[in-house]
Amino acid sequence: MNNHQLVFKNTKISYTDTGSGNVVVLLHGFLENKTMWKNIVPKLALKNRVVTIDLYGHGDSECSGYVHVMEDQADMVYGVISHLKIRKITLIGHSMGGYVALAFAESYGGSLSGLVLLNSTARADSEERKMNRDRAVLAVKHNYATFVSMSIANLFSEENRAKMAAKIEKVKIQALQTPLQGIVASLEGMKIRQDRQIILSLTTFPIVLGLGKKDGVLNYDENKTQVDGTQAKLVTFSHGHMSHIENELKVITVLQEFLIGIKN
Repeated sequence: MNNHQLVFKNTKISYTDTGSGNVVVLLHGFLENKTMWKNIVPKLALKNRVVTIDLYGHGDSECSGYVHVMEDQADMVYGVISHLKIRKITLIGHSMGGYVALAFAESYGGSLSGLVLLNSTARADSEERKMNRDRAVLAVKHNYATFVSMSIANLFSEENRAKMAAKIEKVKIQALQTPLQGIVASLEGMKIRQDRQIILSLTTFPIVLGLGKKDGVLNYDENKTQVDGTQAKLVTFSHGHMSHIENELKVITVLQEFLIGIKN
């Protein structure tokens, strides 16, 4: 995956562009970057054009301010696809990337052919989650490395923390490249994001919500009810919040099958 750069609103943005065909845009989660998709891009790029983007304050993309709201991230994603002269995309977002994808769907729904929310939610933060975000801001300012290491470990199901120790270490190394400002700006942005459950009901394009049965970040039983009475389809993975690592083969299969059914 070759890295490319553009400047959007005076901010350097990094992305990759691989393959040809219908366009799929992959958005990483909090403390991740576009390298999280490295095992998935080659599989999807066999039949699609795959674009990965580093969100503001992550990977090789610069911070754009003190708070990275989901709407600004979505505007930046639209800026990248406009730069590439792409009209229609399928968006796949992991965790925070899903929040950005939903903001994109709200503002630029006409550009979407499909949407996959992987270990993500259309709901806003609860009051308890907002308080946890505030605590996280204080924790990362107090001890950056400890906060990042603990946060990454907690993304995996308990049984995988020992089993996947080497993979978790690689994820931590990537996460530790995220600047402090990028972490704080994202926590503040996620805390104030809007509830977008209505998108699951009103859109004409297909939507998949993929949730981990043992996800310690997004409770499975609480979040699976989002699809009730909507057009969205629920896909269940057997482990934690990092389905692309913990259930990699199933994630690839789900995404490939979803993309086969997309009409651009």
